Amino acid sequence: MREYKMRRGEHLEDRVPDMEAFVEEYFGEVTDTEEYEGNDLLVVDDPDNPVFDRVVAGRVEYGSKKDKIALHIDERPAEDVIAEGNVDAAEDAVAVKNDFLEEATDRDAKARRDSLKRSVEDDADAPDNV
Repeated sequence: MREYKMRRGEHLEDRVPDMEAFVEEYFGEVTDTEEYEGNDLLVVDDPDNPVFDRVVAGRVEYGSKKDKIALHIDERPAEDVIAEGNVDAAEDAVAVKNDFLEEATDRDAKARRDSLKRSVEDDADAPDNV
């Protein structure tokens, strides 16, 4: 499960007031919920895009910090998707994921990558807890 933070000055609840409708718009009908870090995330067991096998997404609340959006996508093997003739769906899958995250966080793919790099570097610089 990967968590994505909001752009400075932005809040998830302002950008996505109805998380269920938002997830359904991008991935398909929500069929279940799943607990993650004390939060109920939305599950799409039969996503609209044939590349996706299962999608879990939702709001992760951190009392004193800003909420983040969590997203985990199980993808089908590429050879299965290609064998079914769904090559175009693979390109669309990347766009759907990026559009979903950009609309939720107001950060494009480059900004999300840069932020991830910084957090990994910060973790590497932290002293080990012994």
